[in-house]
Amino acid sequence: MSFIQVAVGVIRQGDKVLVARRPDHVHQGGLLEFPGGKVEPGETTAQALDRELHEELGIRVAAEAISPLIGIRHDYGDKRVFLDVCLIDSYSGEPHGREGQPVFWLDIAALQDADFPAANRPIIRALRLPDRYLITGAAESPQSLLSRLEKVLNQHCLPLVVLRAPNLNDEDYVLLAASALTLCRRHDVRLMLHGNPQMLDRVPADGVHLPWRLAADLDDRPVRDNLLLGVSCHSIEQLQHASTLKADLATLSPVMPTQSHPEAPPIGWSGFETAVAQSHLPVYALGGLGEADITTARQHGGRGVAAISAWW
Repeated sequence: MSFIQVAVGVIRQGDKVLVARRPDHVHQGGLLEFPGGKVEPGETTAQALDRELHEELGIRVAAEAISPLIGIRHDYGDKRVFLDVCLIDSYSGEPHGREGQPVFWLDIAALQDADFPAANRPIIRALRLPDRYLITGAAESPQSLLSRLEKVLNQHCLPLVVLRAPNLNDEDYVLLAASALTLCRRHDVRLMLHGNPQMLDRVPADGVHLPWRLAADLDDRPVRDNLLLGVSCHSIEQLQHASTLKADLATLSPVMPTQSHPEAPPIGWSGFETAVAQSHLPVYALGGLGEADITTARQHGGRGVAAISAWW
């Protein structure tokens, strides 16, 4: 059974997005959805979105107002769909339900998985995540790491930080994480710990990023739903395991050659896209990348880029 390509438009105004309610008599009836529809033969995603959103909502969308958010493949059993999901930040006209469907604006923070078809749920996660995040690099001491982190946050727009300090024991890491959390809160930046999820009992960070060696031994999600869970992955199989853990995000590496792991063969953008196409969660490209690669990562189905040396 082949995939049906569907163009999905996430129309955003600040912290709100436009959603519609599906009619009760159709597939997945009664649930909320983001507007869009099937891409017809010969159409681009942008052309399909402009046509569908005009038919459904009475608005027109220019190609330059459309940017990729995430690509999702989902098997409903009776049909398989590929959702080519795009962000739309500007349009002409006033959106209204031209087909009788109720449409309304919802806060992104208020979106609930249970209100949407299963295929739409990774969209909610992607909306709540930035297109870039920092993984901290090496430092001579915990204090020098904090100083470097403050300097980086002053210089770059990085909404999310993973505090990686593998040379510290658990006790010293917890002390470092408490200070890093205070610093990140001052900069309005979310902080994820790196390592054992139980450290969240001692440091109220925004989540935890699991190295693969820890994720591999887990069968269930180890943190509450209101916390972020990330997993470091290096293959399609590891991404699929991250999905079974109900992770909110994953990294896939190395995409390009890296100085830190020169022995690891890079998968390239083609390998990245192939792996991401078989996952069901937002995936960040990692390895030899930086801010200039964010658009490329999104064009290949990723949510964005995670990096160490590019910002550290």
